[in-house]
Amino acid sequence: MKDWKINSWRKFNAKHIPEYPDLKKLSESEKILKGFPPLVFAGEVRKLKQRLSNASEGNAFLLQGGDCAESFIEFGADNIRDSFRVLLQMAIILTAGTNLPVIKIGRIAGQFAKPRSNEIEERKNIKLPSYKGDIINGINFNESSRIPDPERMIKAYSQSASTLNLLRAFADGGFANLRHLQSWNMGFVKSGPVGKRYRHLANKIQESLDFMEALGVSPSNTPELNQVEHFTSHEALLLPYEEAMTRIDSTSGEIYDTSAHFLWIGDRTRFKGSAHVEFCRGIKNPIGIKCGPSLNPDELIQLLDLLNPSDESGRITLITRFGHNEINKFLPKLIRRVQSEGRTVLWSCDPMHGNTIKSNNGIKTRPFENILFEVKENIKIHKSEGTHAGAIHLEMTGQDVTECTGGLHDVKENDLSDRYRTHCDPRLNANQAIELAFLIADELINK
Repeated sequence: MKDWKINSWRKFNAKHIPEYPDLKKLSESEKILKGFPPLVFAGEVRKLKQRLSNASEGNAFLLQGGDCAESFIEFGADNIRDSFRVLLQMAIILTAGTNLPVIKIGRIAGQFAKPRSNEIEERKNIKLPSYKGDIINGINFNESSRIPDPERMIKAYSQSASTLNLLRAFADGGFANLRHLQSWNMGFVKSGPVGKRYRHLANKIQESLDFMEALGVSPSNTPELNQVEHFTSHEALLLPYEEAMTRIDSTSGEIYDTSAHFLWIGDRTRFKGSAHVEFCRGIKNPIGIKCGPSLNPDELIQLLDLLNPSDESGRITLITRFGHNEINKFLPKLIRRVQSEGRTVLWSCDPMHGNTIKSNNGIKTRPFENILFEVKENIKIHKSEGTHAGAIHLEMTGQDVTECTGGLHDVKENDLSDRYRTHCDPRLNANQAIELAFLIADELINK
């Protein structure tokens, strides 16, 4: 690619990247990472790109979800399993409701860095650098914790590798067997209307499996019933880490960021002259672009020119994040401009980030009804514009947290402090995520 090198981003404007006080230590950490094996492989990335191409044509649906920010302290097999399980449950619901294959991409095994609105956090007249994710600094509010430490990148790689190892075992080792649909239901999901509706769906699928098995089709002779495709993603924010994880594929000679299958550029880092755009334009991974209210249609076309000059299908996913009260103002303009230019993209809806508020008691939250409203309006707008509402992008967890208000179990503002565990932004809990999957399926059926 003309004028692009793995490190050419360093000549561009790199926002939301920390200033490391020890540059020698940074260089050593980068060198160590460059010698590590890739976390994902070029063939897997190419497979995902084909799947996303199908979704852009309306022949598949993308479900992308996971933690707002992974943490070192909450790392464990149970949390990984529970989040993976909820993603599988949601995928089954969406598949059953739409009769479309569902592409499953986790915000996992690398989602450690977060851009922050303010560089400084102040508590009780004490000012310290903001927490920017465990790959950069610590969440504890003290001076030593908040100093950016490049060795955290090594720990992030190690945790990502362990997470991927377990996910691959779950995906290929029988955990995803459709016969286990009922056993996937966690205790706090089993009760209430959501659990009842899920059990009804699981029973219907069980009956279908019994019928197929009677015809000689079973998990033992049909691997698709016993395995599942699963991909990983994160925001390509910490560019020293992303550069260190970039490799040349020995079979094709193409360049891939092997830290994840899918990477996205955040709403705060997709400006003209951005180092993040410069880095992403040279790698062959599928790329997401977060599209908020500040992105005008002309700027979007310029981004597409840079990131996908050949208009490759499956290359670009536009992740819109306007908020329930702004989506009707901004989304139609973007759709019309992209359509008029004849560009090939996959449209995804992120109903989380534009709907963040502070509760009356000062806790950051997201009302479920606002999330749902943006999802519904997104589907309605795409229908009216003749395009595909082909994806959903969620911050969610398999844990029974109380971070977003509302849903059928009706989390109240006063409940938020009960199990508020996120390191950054509020996430849907398992009940809310599964409920949303049913509601999305209903909307897509009726579109």
